Amino acid sequence: MGNGELKDKVAAGVAWSIAEKVGSMLLQMVVSIVVARLLMPEDFGVMAIMTSFTAIALVVVDSGFSQTLIRKENPTDEEYKSVFVFNIAMSVVLYAVLVAISPLVASYYGQPVIARIAPVLFLLLPANALCVIQNTIFTRQFRFGLLSKATFASSLGADIVAIAMALAGCGVWSLVGQRLATLVFKAAILWFASDWRPSSARLTAAPVKEMAPFSLRLLSTDIISTLYNNIAQMFIGKIYSADALGYFNQAQKFKDLPVTSTMQAVQSVTYPALSKIGGDERKFTESYRQVMMVVAFAMFPMMAGIIAVADDLFLLLLGEKWLPTVPYLRILCITGLFYPLAMIAYNILKVRSNGDIILKLEILKKIIMTAILAVTIPQSVEAVAWGLAAMSLCEFVVNFTASQRYTSLSLLRMVRTLLPTLLVTAAMYAAVMLVGRYVAGYGEALRLLVKIVTGVVVYVVLALAFRLEAAREIITVLRRMAGKR
Repeated sequence: MGNGELKDKVAAGVAWSIAEKVGSMLLQMVVSIVVARLLMPEDFGVMAIMTSFTAIALVVVDSGFSQTLIRKENPTDEEYKSVFVFNIAMSVVLYAVLVAISPLVASYYGQPVIARIAPVLFLLLPANALCVIQNTIFTRQFRFGLLSKATFASSLGADIVAIAMALAGCGVWSLVGQRLATLVFKAAILWFASDWRPSSARLTAAPVKEMAPFSLRLLSTDIISTLYNNIAQMFIGKIYSADALGYFNQAQKFKDLPVTSTMQAVQSVTYPALSKIGGDERKFTESYRQVMMVVAFAMFPMMAGIIAVADDLFLLLLGEKWLPTVPYLRILCITGLFYPLAMIAYNILKVRSNGDIILKLEILKKIIMTAILAVTIPQSVEAVAWGLAAMSLCEFVVNFTASQRYTSLSLLRMVRTLLPTLLVTAAMYAAVMLVGRYVAGYGEALRLLVKIVTGVVVYVVLALAFRLEAAREIITVLRRMAGKR
């Protein structure tokens, strides 16, 4: 694959993924607003507890093998089938274990409903295992348009289920139905779209054993990362209340809508792309820098904008009962500035290292995070949010520093790349806050509209006026894609 062809595939892949993620994000926002108005914060708190367990279990089901298959030059049908059978077997085992311990979890948190919803919710483990290989194959083929459509369609179907159940008064079961339906619909769509079937190859354990060393290193790091990403919720639900966890979880969800959507779009495309150019040092380093630059160009103003309009946003969309979420949201948005950049640097380590350094860095970062959580959790939920913000900065510093061993991208050049976007974002934030003072007496809908329009106009005008490299790169890519059409 030539350089221009690869770049075009990456650009098209990112465009498709971002289109899907933006569509899904807007859809999820609408659904979240509708469901949040119908349910109580306690319902979201209970679901947050369960989500912590499912997030860890989903990582174990895959065990890093899908990333290893993406990284391999030419995976065989035997390798695909071996990983598929492993995923299915692991999902069944974990389902049985989680259902068995659910009464203990329910007793620990004082929420009997957990034991009732567990047998249904944890069915998402085998549902997810069914489509891991199809997702991996389509990713390797750069068929991100298909994956985007499948993800959006499954989200749409699941959201309809959630709203219907919420309107019917199903309470927390609405959230269970939404989560399970998402993966069931996605599995059905990907199986229908894929030609691959497990019966087409001989089953042997040899491929799993051969891929295990690297895959298990990824598993170790991913499971540690996932555990620590959810550990705060586990403690908040126990030490404080389901209501407090509901507010905190809602803040995380609103922050994650743009952050996770953007990062999934970029990660899913850039990881296989960087894997293909790993041998070309100059191109690899420049691609790494440009991805950092473009992601920062999108995420910095997004997070700053949410911080600036959070009060009006929640008051208008969710009502006064959710206003306690706002302070948590503003703090957690700071994590959105650093986390995406940290994950891009993490991709560099996955592509170029043998996995040992990834595990060592995860241990280091989790030691730091353990200390932060030990100090903040007993203080307050707001202190926990500040601790997570501090940890996101630490994670970026650690990941980027480690990535310098595998690229020629220096810290100075990275700062010079990101600083213009940071300065323009700061100017945009100042303009929004200033305008907010003049429209303070207006209704929340008008205030929100004026602030958003001001932020977008100021950011775009300044980016074009100062000819930011990220803006020029995005325009170039869009023109190239438009020309091909």
